[in-house]
Amino acid sequence: MADDTDDTEKTEDPTQKKLDDAHKKGDVPKSQEVSTWFMVAGIGLIAWFAMHPMASGLAFDLRGFFMNAHIIPVDGNGLKTLWLKFGMIMIQALALPLAVIIVMALAGNLVQHKLVWSVEPVTPKFSKVSPLAGLKRLFSPESLVNFGKGLVKLFIVGALMVAIMWPQRDSLDVMIALDPAALLELSWDYGMQLVIGVFAIMTVIAGADWIYQRQKWFEKQKMSLRDIKDEHKAAEGDPAVKGKLRQLRMERGRKRMMQNVPNATVVVTNPTHYSIALQYEAGMQAPVCLAKGMDETALRIRTLAREHDIPLVENPPLARALYATVDLDQEIPEEHYRAVAEVIGYVMKLKKRGSWRAGR
Repeated sequence: MADDTDDTEKTEDPTQKKLDDAHKKGDVPKSQEVSTWFMVAGIGLIAWFAMHPMASGLAFDLRGFFMNAHIIPVDGNGLKTLWLKFGMIMIQALALPLAVIIVMALAGNLVQHKLVWSVEPVTPKFSKVSPLAGLKRLFSPESLVNFGKGLVKLFIVGALMVAIMWPQRDSLDVMIALDPAALLELSWDYGMQLVIGVFAIMTVIAGADWIYQRQKWFEKQKMSLRDIKDEHKAAEGDPAVKGKLRQLRMERGRKRMMQNVPNATVVVTNPTHYSIALQYEAGMQAPVCLAKGMDETALRIRTLAREHDIPLVENPPLARALYATVDLDQEIPEEHYRAVAEVIGYVMKLKKRGSWRAGR
């Protein structure tokens, strides 16, 4: 029923349970721009620190191919060996950049949310293949926002490239006449300027998009007052079910209590409203309450006491005091030691004389 709640009613901040449930389902705040920022940073690190050593190592490894191209066999086995060696050289050259990019891509996700282990985002759903649902997603507000962001990024990066290269427009015509080493050096300088510029722009875009995506996700997690009540009810248990369980526990407790009445030494009564069954044997520090009750329960205690020849002693003040101060299976309070001792002593004397008869 909570799913039918109007979004306009969802004005309350989500509970921690709601956020945890969303995380378990793979519903987490995520900005693709932050992930892109980390990948751009990884490319920049590779270009700045590893490009020269990689280029030098690759040139050294490939020099042999170009210098000995005329003697390389082109039969089946020769070409196989050639491609295997060439493949190993390229794998060694690209292993570090690929590893850095993968690590940065993972870091771009981990800085935004905790690690997610959920198959729900990739679970096949009809809404994912439904043409109508696809059209709704295509023209949804989120798709329009993403389209707008793409245009803005394209415009900003294009403007940045123009801003960097326009002052150098006069030197571009002479680049064709430069020797390869100078051309590579100049291309390196221009390329690093572009990477640094794009990185700076992406920093601003990623920060703004992260705030936007986080806020949008948080708004989606908001709850109505009915959602919070339903969650609390589910966590604490339905009141009706709790009441039934409490009633069953009380009934079981009364049943166990009645089973203990035959072990009592004496039952102190009001005589009609209260009954307290006490047990005292040699070696006990103080008498223990085996059963107590009011009205109907008190009557059942007195009935069981008569059936098992347990003495009934009428003492209304003591019965009321014991009912209010002692719990089941607990010793009586010290302030009642004297009064209870007199009652038990009186019962013991009558039993010794053989003059006690249950219900007397």
